[in-house]
Amino acid sequence: MTFTGQATAQGTEQGPAGKPDVTADDVAAALADLEEPMYTPFIELYLLEESKALRKEMQNTRAELIEKVVDKELSVADKTMSYATDTVTYFFYLIAGATSILVVIGWNSIRDMRNQLTSLAEKRVNELVVEYEKRLEAIEDQLKQKSDIIHQNQAEIERTNEVHSLWLKASQETSQQNKIAAYDQILDLRPDDVEALSYKADAVLEMQEPLWAISLCQRALKLAPDNGHAHYQLACAYAEIGRWEDAVATLQKAIDISEAYRDDASVDVSFEHLREHESFRALVFTDQNDSTDA
Repeated sequence: MTFTGQATAQGTEQGPAGKPDVTADDVAAALADLEEPMYTPFIELYLLEESKALRKEMQNTRAELIEKVVDKELSVADKTMSYATDTVTYFFYLIAGATSILVVIGWNSIRDMRNQLTSLAEKRVNELVVEYEKRLEAIEDQLKQKSDIIHQNQAEIERTNEVHSLWLKASQETSQQNKIAAYDQILDLRPDDVEALSYKADAVLEMQEPLWAISLCQRALKLAPDNGHAHYQLACAYAEIGRWEDAVATLQKAIDISEAYRDDASVDVSFEHLREHESFRALVFTDQNDSTDA
């Protein structure tokens, strides 16, 4: 906006010959011809802000989960104690009534009844304690599992943020060596990242290392046999070492996945020596073949 305002102000000034230097239309035309944004790091800032918000949301979720589990545990413990107290109370009333009847009838002495009452009460209380200890252990196990899941999600978020940063760094690098270093860091975090392998193969091809690129592409295709970018880079590597038939066959697989690779192959320098190859021309320059037949 500042640049447009300055350009508009300049458009109203007169040059040495009395004619306007730059007009607002010139500025608008120049801005319309821009092919890329003037400043791309806003994308990185947006991703970092989104990651930060997601991390805060996960932390709040964890706090709410712990609070709910603790409240639930306290509620269960309260009900447990209330139930145990009522049970023991009713049990004592029942035993006292039965004891009175038995004493009146004369079946047992007061001492025998007291001993039996104590034994039965202790047995029942122990059973209740064991049962509710098992329930509390189950609640603790569930809480631990949910806590582990939260920790795993936080670790995955941090790993994702780091991978996004490395992709941005690789996209802004002009040196192939620096790009390869960034892709290696991504592969250290995610060894099965097919995109990192195929883009690393692309950078390796730029360094004139086709055999290395073939190894990377084959590794990527073992993980994702339908990855078009890996097939395309493998075809480029085959063409670089003179394996024409393999290059054309692999390029055919890439084009079957995405027609966009046909246009890429028509201008790619890796296929320079295949320009006059009949099978290559039939595969890539289909429009020319159709016009010739006509």
